[in-house]
Amino acid sequence: MGAEIRTVTRHTGRRRLVLGAAGALAAALTPAGAAFAASAPGRTPAPARKTRRGRCARDFRGMWAATVSNRDWPSRPGLDAARQRAELVDLLDAAVVRRLNAVVFQVRPTADALWPSPYEPWSQYLSGVQGQDPGWDPLGTAVREAHARGLELHAWFNPYRVAVHDDPSRLVSCHPARQHPEWIVPYGGRLYYNPGLPEVRRFVQDAMLDAVERYDIDAVHFDDYFYPYPVAGEPFDDDDAFARYGTGFEDRAAWRRDNTDRLVSEMADRIKGIRPGARFGISPFGVWRNADSDPRGSDTRAGVQTYDDLHADTRKWVREGWLDYVVPQLYWHIGFSAADYARLTPWWDEVAAGTGVDLYIGEALYKAGAPGQPDAWQDPAELSRHLTLAAAYPQVRGHCYFSAREVVQDPIGAMAKVVSDHYTDR
Repeated sequence: MGAEIRTVTRHTGRRRLVLGAAGALAAALTPAGAAFAASAPGRTPAPARKTRRGRCARDFRGMWAATVSNRDWPSRPGLDAARQRAELVDLLDAAVVRRLNAVVFQVRPTADALWPSPYEPWSQYLSGVQGQDPGWDPLGTAVREAHARGLELHAWFNPYRVAVHDDPSRLVSCHPARQHPEWIVPYGGRLYYNPGLPEVRRFVQDAMLDAVERYDIDAVHFDDYFYPYPVAGEPFDDDDAFARYGTGFEDRAAWRRDNTDRLVSEMADRIKGIRPGARFGISPFGVWRNADSDPRGSDTRAGVQTYDDLHADTRKWVREGWLDYVVPQLYWHIGFSAADYARLTPWWDEVAAGTGVDLYIGEALYKAGAPGQPDAWQDPAELSRHLTLAAAYPQVRGHCYFSAREVVQDPIGAMAKVVSDHYTDR
């Protein structure tokens, strides 16, 4: 597929882009991106500002680096430790070239771990075999190497997903889900921990917080998966848990939302107790509720609403101040009738106003130039227009791009245009 991005420092102290043989994505820059990167000097941090914790922080320029199913890293399971590490360093160098300042690194993709966890097995996406030691510490390395480059490292956890298949016998024998089969629910061809069980909620918190205790991470990050996205005609089987713990709630949906609220609020408190300097952020699906479901909702007609379908009251979490930042995934173009970026950005700006919770916007870089996407996404300027629009809203403090593979490959130059239009600080 080509050569990967690697950044090196010459004796002049200036950074430039070179092509190497080992790399996470084996991808080449577009001509426009290569021209930019070849001339890009060492990155100087953007002007600092105060967060609600009193710490200095730059405006957020992040990228997600997904490990589930080897989407972004490592390029395939079973590589040796040296190759995996080289690929990870290449991704961090690519973030520097693009003048980003944060990497959201997925370290618990499927109830497993990218560090030596006493709670859960090593991830299969490293060695190809769940539970097999890869011979190195990816999370520890990511924290150290990110900080050496002036990047924040946000550790990204998926709380409840156990497997992307529905066969418990395929899990390693020591897996907690094998030890506690009563904890899991098969749904939509996947396995999930049951969020309605207090013992599950405590266990997944303990498993994630082990990384917070061990590593100097800058943040704990959750994505949009709480209760799973609904599958038509298939109920999520939590009847027994609801019968045991659902007394006093008006319906099952209210009980489920309370379960998710407890996970979020408890994690917020526990993170602060373990590592006060670490932040807590969530990147929810971009529509809380449509206005026709709730007058407080957005002017959208989305087929999924986090409040109703994922049982995640994302607006409440911001208004209650449980989060340090929120990154709604506004993965739609300007003018999209069902969920218009230009309508959702001001809605989230209003939600965040007065809360002290930083608002960053999740951007669908993966759609830029992708086959089958609408015409707007074939225009390299679409994402740059997003940043121009968002700059008019005072609560928007940055953007995060999905995901690392597209940050590197940038097939139509959309990322390079964002950088040249908006990230011009030296």
